Amino acid sequence: MKRSLTPTQLGRLLGVAALALASYASVLAGEAATQANGALLPRDSLDAAIFRGGLVYANYCVTCHGINADGNGRAARLHNPRPANLRASDKNNAYIALIVRRGGEALGRSPSMPPWGEELTDEQVSDVVAFVRSVNARP
Repeated sequence: MKRSLTPTQLGRLLGVAALALASYASVLAGEAATQANGALLPRDSLDAAIFRGGLVYANYCVTCHGINADGNGRAARLHNPRPANLRASDKNNAYIALIVRRGGEALGRSPSMPPWGEELTDEQVSDVVAFVRSVNARP
């Protein structure tokens, strides 16, 4: 028996794909993507970290923080306080990594932000920090 996707499931899948493609397109637009001895994305490059971080974000963060990382994900209305607008965050990389690892409640913030430290590797945490920094409007 063949099972088809519901409109909600299809919308989520398309949203995740769009986020990953947008992240990939921004990486390809960078000079580093066309250099580095012919390699498209050297593994240790910032562009590669941003791309991988976009995939982590799409899998773990997009439901609450939204496809635009503005805190307006599909589940945002269920939380009080609402998820953070990552585009306007004034937090540094170390703090972002800490909140991803330990969750909001451990840092005196929203208990709705789950701790991902047991789920994500150190590389995934670093990559998602790179992605968040790349969409952040602040320097």
